[in-house]
Amino acid sequence: MDRIYLDHAATTATRPEAIAAMTAVLGSDYNPSSLHAEGRAARTILDGARTAVARVLGAKPREIVFTGGGSEADNLAILGIARARKSDGRHIITSAIEHHAVLHAVDELEAAGWSVTRLGVDAAGMVAPDDLRAALRPDTTLVTLALANNEIGTIAPIAELAAIAHAAGALFHTDAVQAPGQLPLDVAALGVDTLALSGHKFCAPKGVGVLYVRGGTPIAPHLLGGGQEHGLRAGTENLAGIAALAAALEIAESERPAFVARVTALRDRLAGGIVAAIPGAHVNAAGAPRLANNLSVAFDDAPGDLLLMRLDLEGIAASAGSACAAGSLEPSHVIAALGLPKAAQRSVIRFSLGRTTTAVQIDRVLACLPTIVREVRSGASLHPV
Repeated sequence: MDRIYLDHAATTATRPEAIAAMTAVLGSDYNPSSLHAEGRAARTILDGARTAVARVLGAKPREIVFTGGGSEADNLAILGIARARKSDGRHIITSAIEHHAVLHAVDELEAAGWSVTRLGVDAAGMVAPDDLRAALRPDTTLVTLALANNEIGTIAPIAELAAIAHAAGALFHTDAVQAPGQLPLDVAALGVDTLALSGHKFCAPKGVGVLYVRGGTPIAPHLLGGGQEHGLRAGTENLAGIAALAAALEIAESERPAFVARVTALRDRLAGGIVAAIPGAHVNAAGAPRLANNLSVAFDDAPGDLLLMRLDLEGIAASAGSACAAGSLEPSHVIAALGLPKAAQRSVIRFSLGRTTTAVQIDRVLACLPTIVREVRSGASLHPV
């Protein structure tokens, strides 16, 4: 029986169109910084990809910086803005439920003398706009809050939060890694100064990402060397990966309305079936606006690691939360911030759906999951149901 992959928030399989764009470049993948004919041809491909990404974001091509992924994009934005504006102030605001790429970058600044405020969230994983207003100070230079959370899928009111930050003189960065293909990415409507994307979250290859940098935003380079990417990201560009990313992003945006409608229905089918069939199952952040593909469920008295192993034996791939924290025995910092009891924090499973998910697959999960949860709760040994 075919396996069922429900971990698309961790990574997605590269789609055929992105592979085609990538392989078309690999055979003549010259350095786009070179002045000869081969280099100019490579520059044409790079410029075309930059224009395509800018079009999806409603940005100017010169505002697009290609990176090695979402983590690098977050680091470049946070560390780059903080260092470029250090004479204006050394106070950073973030939240308790950001991705580790954001939290660890902020930790580094704090260790270097910056002051950091980490905003709490409510039971649905939302930052209150009034909490942001109260935290802003005259020396606040940057606010960094995610557009959509990678573990529980909550969607933040970024346009409102960015406007609050700007009114106080702070710049605003958002990690939008989970958003492509599910949310509008128009940077003018969002009102952000910088925005990070990662190709492998929307069916492009791993190892390539994007940082949008609004024109005029002060930002210091994080990788030093040549003058590539407007002097902000040294190193010869990953031309094949960038071409694939641009192709995948354009397709994700064009398919977004249909994808959201279809996957929302499948997610709700899965959520409704779980809650109806399994006593003590609770959907996290159920009352908040959430990504169409994200379903985080806590199962009372059923350790998440055992549930995941049983699901894997049944051919179902899911996650306890962020893949970046895989192997940790501690509860997710995101789930902990929701205020769940300790036992519930260790019983969370994230199902994240994608372009290959079908109703038949969802029904297969619903057919075996109640038995898995029941046997894990009873302490039965690991074996296929």
